[in-house]
Amino acid sequence: MQNNSTKDIYVHDQQNALGSIRVADDVVGIIAGLAATEIPGVAGMSGGIGGGIAEMLGRKNLSKGVKVEVGEREAAVDLHVIVEFGVRIPEVAASIQTNVKHAIEGMTGLKVVEVNIHIRGVVFPDEKGEENARVR
Repeated sequence: MQNNSTKDIYVHDQQNALGSIRVADDVVGIIAGLAATEIPGVAGMSGGIGGGIAEMLGRKNLSKGVKVEVGEREAAVDLHVIVEFGVRIPEVAASIQTNVKHAIEGMTGLKVVEVNIHIRGVVFPDEKGEENARVR
C-alpha cells in the first residue's frame, strides 16, 4: 500500500539553513490512521477485503488501510475504515476528513489536498452488547 520512500518537506519556501526536513510517507500514514481512529464511531482501520469480510486491524497497524501520496508540499490520503453500527456515516466521514487534514498539516507542514474515505465494513455488537463481535 505504501512505499518506504521519504520526501523533502519544506516548512517555508526555502530550505532550512541547517538542512532539509525529511518525513517518510509511512509517518504521514501513521498520523492519518491515528487521527481517523480518534473519531467516535470509527471501529478501526481496514486492511482489505478477503472473502467478503473486512479485516479489522488494531492500533499497532495504524498505517495499514491508509494510502498516502506525498509531494514536496502537498499530500493526498485514502483511508479504509470500519465504522460502528448505528452511526451516521456521512457525519463520521466528514469528521475523519477534518481531523486527518488538521493532524497532517499541523504536524508536517504539508498542505492536504484530498482525504478520501472508504467505508469497508460495519461492526455489529453481539448478543451481549460487546463490540467487534461481527464485522460485515
